Amino acid sequence: MFRTAALALGLFASTAALANGPAPVRPPETDLVALGRYLVKTSGCNDCHTPGYAPSAGAVPEAQWLTGDAVGLQGPWGTTYPSNLRQQFQQMSEAQWLQRARQPMRPPMPWFALRDMADTDLKAIYAYVRAAGPAGQAAPAYAPPGMAVKTPVVVFPSPPPAGKP
Repeated sequence: MFRTAALALGLFASTAALANGPAPVRPPETDLVALGRYLVKTSGCNDCHTPGYAPSAGAVPEAQWLTGDAVGLQGPWGTTYPSNLRQQFQQMSEAQWLQRARQPMRPPMPWFALRDMADTDLKAIYAYVRAAGPAGQAAPAYAPPGMAVKTPVVVFPSPPPAGKP
């Protein structure tokens, strides 16, 4: 079941990437805002943190990017919501962002991808999100396992037991 869901997600992401045309060119590191926009767009940040981005193959106005989502991501960890990065970054210094990006986060956030990014790339993401300014509302709060939520959710299956395919 987990493999099927992962395969379907991978195929969806591949199809969405192909639908957008040729790959964008990475901007120079001297233009942090442009580089940050490029990284946000190509690293998958919008897939979760922008409402409707993945289902529309990226056809969401940039003014709505990174405003969080009220669709919960539910699994054995409970229910998490993609946070509104536009609001969060307004309350955070660049140094705080660099520290936060290196720390574990709740699933399904791929925090390990942020952890492995170069400081220049993380600073560029910060510069872009700060330049975009605050927008949208805060995402709903985390709900622990077993707690009912009133929002729509995407259910992630439990991983198979250790040693099982």
